[in-house]
Amino acid sequence: MSDELMPAQPDRDWCLARDAADPLAAMRAHFSLSDGKIYLDGNSLGPPPKAALALATTLIEDEWGQGLVSSWNDADWVNLPVALGQEAAPLIGAQGDEVIVCDSVSINLFKLLSAAIAMRAGRRTIIMETGDFPTNGYIAQGLAGRADIRFVARADIIAAINTDTIALCLSHAHYKTGQIHDMAALSAHAHAAGALALWDISHSAGALPVDLNGSAADFATGSTYKFLNGGPGAPALLFAARRHLGETRQPLQGWWGHADPFAFEPDYRPRGDIRQFLTGTPPILSLAMVGAGIAIHRQADMGQVRAKSQALGDLMINLIESRCASHGFVLAAPRDAGQRSSQVSFAHVHAYPIMQALIAAGVVGDFRAPDLLRFGFAPLYVRYVDVWDTVERLAAIMDEGVWQEPRFANRQAVT
Repeated sequence: MSDELMPAQPDRDWCLARDAADPLAAMRAHFSLSDGKIYLDGNSLGPPPKAALALATTLIEDEWGQGLVSSWNDADWVNLPVALGQEAAPLIGAQGDEVIVCDSVSINLFKLLSAAIAMRAGRRTIIMETGDFPTNGYIAQGLAGRADIRFVARADIIAAINTDTIALCLSHAHYKTGQIHDMAALSAHAHAAGALALWDISHSAGALPVDLNGSAADFATGSTYKFLNGGPGAPALLFAARRHLGETRQPLQGWWGHADPFAFEPDYRPRGDIRQFLTGTPPILSLAMVGAGIAIHRQADMGQVRAKSQALGDLMINLIESRCASHGFVLAAPRDAGQRSSQVSFAHVHAYPIMQALIAAGVVGDFRAPDLLRFGFAPLYVRYVDVWDTVERLAAIMDEGVWQEPRFANRQAVT
């Protein structure tokens, strides 16, 4: 473990002692968590901050209910995408004028890839990683005719970069395995060939230190509803390095990105700042919820967050490999905590029914096809004892064959 030597055979008392000494322990009180449920799926959807309920009430009853249309000015709804970007910027190593919160990761990726293509006219290839989150590839494939998409294995990315490369488009942390790319090194390789570096930070923002400017990233987008606890389907982060603002031109030219939206001019003139990446009217209710999660993360020391996430992952690996050694689990995440984001995945031929049985036993993780059980460790609310109790329940499910019950075999729409 990263901050204290873990005994060869940790026990529950050791986990409780670690929780008692945890400098982040008080952060758990900020979240609404179900009694008796262990939640290890914050890398898919984070639980709600308690402050979100009060914020939603104010928005609906006062700002919308009483203020109505005047709240665009009086409650400053008009500037909310920018204000949230300024709040989120320190969490991802950016300046406040380089980040905005808007749309979804998929839509933002389309905007940023389109901008990159325009900035590197004459080049043809966008490099992506084989096996990355599928929607990123789908979005890129939607640019057919404007660019060629080349999917390459992780080990071959650097060799694939050449003078025909428009951009690298990579996930900082892999959605299945949690394996982390060296953002600074890969961005440098792209720049050396005159290409751009575009990053998806969905599985790293809020989970580990992200330094977009320190890594010389050109563009980035990332989820706010995973580790940042913004709410289901919440609008996403979008980063554009200051050096590119005014130079870029994104394709979804809507009135909210116009230089003077309420002039209602017939022709489009883009803003020269980060607002140029806006398109339509912001969804204020869901957008505002993002602020509650960001505010909590601004209170945390990201060094402590990273150290704890590594320690929780190491503990999970130790316990599953010792307590469930005879049940066929195979580690599918980096063993080296420094190469792993805030999650651990194990492969198993019966991963889906096992995960369903575990959820029924009060531990929420998730399944990723074809054979992965995935566990996320959000250090602001996950405890060491949660990891211990998870593996105890998993061991019982395997020892007793509970996962073989027919009720766990039927696939649900969301896994």
